[in-house]
Formats: sequence, C-alpha cells, structure tokens
Amino acid sequence: MAGSVFAKKPLRMLLDEVKGEERLRRVLGPVQLTSLGVGAIIGTGIFVLTGVAANNKAGPSLMLSFVVAGLACAFAALCYAEFAAMVPVAGSAYTYAYATLGELMAWIIGWDLIVEYAVSASAVAHGASKYFQELLGIFGWKIPDALTDAPFDYNPALGKFEATGRILDLPVILIVGAVTVVLVIGIRESARFNAAMVILKVAIVLFVIAVGVFYIDPANWKPFAPYGYTGINFFGWTLFGQEDAGGQPLGMLAGGAAIFFAYIGFDSVSTHAEEARNPQRDVPIGIITSLILCTLLYMGVGAVLTGMVPYTKIDINAPVSNAFGQVGLRWAQLLISAGAVAGIISVVLVTMLSQARILLAMSRDGLLPEFFGEVHERFRTPWKSTILTGIFVGTLAALLPLRVLSDLVNIGTLLAFVIVCAAVLVMRRRHPEAERPFRVPFYPVTPILGILTCLLLMFSLPSENWLRLAAWLAIGLAIYFGYSRRHSLLARHLREKSVEAISEEVAPSESVK
Repeated sequence: MAGSVFAKKPLRMLLDEVKGEERLRRVLGPVQLTSLGVGAIIGTGIFVLTGVAANNKAGPSLMLSFVVAGLACAFAALCYAEFAAMVPVAGSAYTYAYATLGELMAWIIGWDLIVEYAVSASAVAHGASKYFQELLGIFGWKIPDALTDAPFDYNPALGKFEATGRILDLPVILIVGAVTVVLVIGIRESARFNAAMVILKVAIVLFVIAVGVFYIDPANWKPFAPYGYTGINFFGWTLFGQEDAGGQPLGMLAGGAAIFFAYIGFDSVSTHAEEARNPQRDVPIGIITSLILCTLLYMGVGAVLTGMVPYTKIDINAPVSNAFGQVGLRWAQLLISAGAVAGIISVVLVTMLSQARILLAMSRDGLLPEFFGEVHERFRTPWKSTILTGIFVGTLAALLPLRVLSDLVNIGTLLAFVIVCAAVLVMRRRHPEAERPFRVPFYPVTPILGILTCLLLMFSLPSENWLRLAAWLAIGLAIYFGYSRRHSLLARHLREKSVEAISEEVAPSESVK
C-alpha cells in the first residue's frame, strides 16, 4: 500500500500523455497566457473584496495588505513557473506534486485545487451578481428581493451567521450558465472572449485610478492602520493584533489573508501549459507578467478607494462603484458597474476553465472516473467536466455568502502554494539532472520564503477556515482510499512491473528443473 500511495509519476509518463488523441490544442501564446492570468486576477478581488478587507479588517493599511499578499504570490509564482516550464501538461500544482511528492500528496493538492478553482468561481460569480444588481438599480430596475442573495451571511459585529430572508441568488445562476456554454465551445473562443473582457476591465481600473485620485482626501487615511499591522490567529487564539466580536483576527496581515483571494489567478496560467504553443518560454512569461501588472493596479485602487471614502463607509458588496457614487460621480458609478460586471465574468470563465483541466488531469491518472477526462470530438474541450463544474459553481454561488466562499478559497489556495514551493525543493534534490528551461532565482531562498509567507497568511485567517479545510480534506481522503487508489493507473503500472519482475525470477528456476 505505502509503495503505491507515495509512488511518483515519472516525467516521461507525463510528457507521453500529451502525444495522444486526448491532448489539448496548442493555440496560446505569451500574450494570450498573460491575458488569461490578468483575466483571472482582476475581478472580484479588486471590485468586491477590497471593500470587505478595508471595512472589516485593515482600513487604509489595505494598501500594504496587497503588498504582503503580492509578495507571497511572487515567491509561489516563480516556483510555479519552474514547474510549468519543466512539465508543460494540464494539471498545474496537482501534476507537479505527482511528479515530486507522490500520488497521495498529488490527490490532496488536486482535491484542494477544486476548492481553489470551483469555490473561487462561485465567489467571483457572487461578486458579478452584486455589480449587476447595482447596475440594474441605477436604471430603476429591481430583481425580486428573495432572489438577490444567499439565504444567510456572517455578521462581524455580532460574530455569528444570520438569516438574510432570501432564497437564492438568481443572477449568479444565469451568469454561470452563460459562461459554461462559452467554455464548452472551445479554448480559442474562450481566450478571445477573455481577451476582450481583460481590455475592458483594465481600462476601467485605470479609469478608477486616474479619476479617483482627484477625489482623495488624505484625512481618510488617518488612522492608517486602525486595527494594527498584524492579525495572526493560531487555531482560534489571536497571537498578535486585535480581533472582532466573533474572535476573527483584525489588522494589516489579516487584511492580506482576506484579499489573498484576489491573486489566485496567476496560477491558472500553469493549468494551460498543455495548450501553450511554446510552454517552456511562454508560461513563465504569462505567470510573472500578469502578477506584476495586477499587483501595481491593486495597490493603486486600494489607495484611491480608501482615500475617497472613510474605510468605515466603504460598501462591502460593490465598493468601487459605490465610492464614486458617494462623491457625486453617478456617471462614473454607471461606467464602473458595467465594466465590473463584464470584468468579473471573465474571472468566472478563467477559473472554471482551469477547474475542468484539473479534473481532466486527475481522470487521466485514474484517480477520477473517465467521465471527467472525456474530450469533445469537435471542440477538443473536456466538456463533461466543464458542465459538471458549472452546475457545482452555480449551486454554491447561489446558496453560500461571499465571506464563506472567499475565506475557504484563501486557505485552500495558500496550502496549494506551500506544497508547490516545497515541491521545488524536493525536485531540485531528487532530480538535479532534469531540464529546467526556467529556474527559480535565488534558490533555495525563494521557495523557503514562499512557504513561510504563505503559512503566515494561513495563520491570519479565522480558525473556522482550518476546520472547513480539514473537513474538505477528510472527504477527499475517503474518496481516495475508497476509489482513487484502486483505480490509479500508476499503481496498476507498478503492480504489472512487479508481476514481470517475479516472473523473470521464477523462470530461471523452472528451467533448471
């Protein structure tokens, strides 16, 4: 048992998989990959979670929260880039873990990536719904109240969950359904749609910074860090900083952990390595460029938002457009809301695109049923995985509040980053001879700093997120030992090799007889 559980997938097997009929089309260049990264990063994180983090966690020090979260992502991004150049196949961190840490760890990270991508898409779609509803409100239109939100939400002032009086979020179901159709049609069409949306939302972000800077009141930046610069929580006990009525940590680091969700898009670039024309060169360019661009934009929006409106008055559902409304720029509020809806939808597209490819990679290895790995004969997309992802994402987004979704994504993503950074250390030691078209600079300092900074942010999240993560992983382990281990193609391959070895040992003795 231990042998198959910790067996590692040879690089040769990984590369052989993309030579068959089930491989994906190589149609993406560095511009499209960077666009996919920017498309995944700029969305709910900048248009929605800035309000949650500034209002409830960090105040104006949100600007530094973006720096800390961006720094942690930079370390992880360099590690992702090394692996993506070495192993240009679908699967991202799941594939990297399979080649370095063994099957069980690969399953854990793959199961964890389902939280990162599918739940992320749910949270992002939730944000798109809020801006869409605000856009309708500007024109005097209104969706029935019972169909505008999740049935419950978390109240930080009371430290508990409360009923909202709603049934479900109808707009989010319509948004996810439309995105699912686009994804099934094909990667080229999805990339084109995403590129158009990226241009639009980057223009909106630049507009927010360029216009909003003239409405900044420096007095709104005082106090700069009303909750302090820390906010570290260790399984329910706040070690450094303040906490709210529910025991959740407050401060600049807590804000960084809350908005970490905003950065997860860069690693989605690595899931499309199999669809890149020149993955050894283009994937690292896409990952690093998209991360740098978005970090600069985030810092600019954080400064403008907290400068335009006192942090206590920032709206948590549609903070950017609402801030312009508060200073009397109603025309700008309309423009931002329309751009935010389109921009956030592109994030839903990229994250769901990535989720389907994680399921594809796990199915190829036999850890999930063949259903998840079937590629459409015409569109060359994993269409069944895409449709199932759409159903899962739409259900979660319609029924769960944004706070719960974003926090679960944050801790799952941080765990994935820790494992990828650790995998670089393992791979360099065990396979120093492997070809590395891109190498992590300042090794081993960079991956070690990546592990430490991601762990620091993990301990800046509320304790219940650790419980949710533990419950999710427990379900995943039950599936692995109940199904995946018995159907693993690698385990079957190892068993067949063992039988051959035994046969070779027995054959000579029989000939002597």
